[in-house]
Amino acid sequence: MTKERMFNFSAGPSMLPLEVLEQAGGEITNYRGSGMSVMEMSHRSKVFQKIFDDTKAKFKKLLSVPEDYEVLFLQGGASTQFSAIPLNLIGRTGKADYALTGNFSTLAWKEAKKYGDVAVACSSEAENHTYIPSQAELTVRPDASYFYYCANNTIYGTEWQYVPETGAVPLVCDMSSNICSRPVDVSRYGVIYAGAQKNLAPAGLTIVIVKKALAGHALPYTPLMLDWQTEIDKDSMYNTPPCWCIYMLGLVCDWLEAQGGVAGMEQKKKVKAGMLYDTIDQSKLFRCAAKPGSRSDMNVTFRTESPELDAQFVAESAEQGLLNLKGHRKVGGMRASIYNAMPLEGVELLCDFIRRFDRSH
Repeated sequence: MTKERMFNFSAGPSMLPLEVLEQAGGEITNYRGSGMSVMEMSHRSKVFQKIFDDTKAKFKKLLSVPEDYEVLFLQGGASTQFSAIPLNLIGRTGKADYALTGNFSTLAWKEAKKYGDVAVACSSEAENHTYIPSQAELTVRPDASYFYYCANNTIYGTEWQYVPETGAVPLVCDMSSNICSRPVDVSRYGVIYAGAQKNLAPAGLTIVIVKKALAGHALPYTPLMLDWQTEIDKDSMYNTPPCWCIYMLGLVCDWLEAQGGVAGMEQKKKVKAGMLYDTIDQSKLFRCAAKPGSRSDMNVTFRTESPELDAQFVAESAEQGLLNLKGHRKVGGMRASIYNAMPLEGVELLCDFIRRFDRSH
């Protein structure tokens, strides 16, 4: 990277592929002869409708989304779905089960409790969310309307390495921070949702993949814009959608396809994550926060035994063009987010810096 273009290890918004940014920059004032920017054009125009349709088709192809599922392009961030999920789903039995493995699943659980009998299926809080509970540790009520979990925990650096078995209870999953980093069998889920600002597009777009049969059963007091059936009926265009972010998602989908699709990204992220974890494990100064077997391939959390040394590491790494490595305030230490757009070169430079810092301290 040049001095103007650093390696951004932020947990989100995160890096976007340089090729995507350059293409968007080249089209920003005049999109393919339209005479205007995507930021300016009507969402009802034929030009944008083609962008929308093409992006949706590309995304569905990337994840092999079955025909009996709908893909929605929404606003409000993933956190808005903390409310939308129980409002749309809990009415069937009035019950839902939540796996609490980090900050965002806990926030989702607290919100869901407003709308019914919401139980804790498992919790890793007693060990500071340093691990993912096993299948045997899950308590799934057979009459729950759905089972909820967050696939990757950005703050604590843990990731589910298996898909929970819940029988006939629909699975709902927040994949905000690892979507499109590994293949996923969409048919095993009732709902998958993700904020786009980590692996897919700029902040402002939330993607919801919902099995059509689960929509249309919202609680009677569900706000219009939180009812998935409203958005399904209007193909995500009841009101103005996040047009620019949808356009950017289409460019990222093209880039992902050129990398070998989701399967190709999985191979690349395994190399990056393996290299970084090996470097940390082989050092004398640093240790990983998450337990082996539960470690995230997207967010690597680590620290020294000294908060002062952690702060020094973060400050000196920034001087090397390795930005935003400070850990979340709940955890401290360091966090390296190595989403899809983080090039191998960035991880190699971080590993080199970790080794140098380890030797000098």
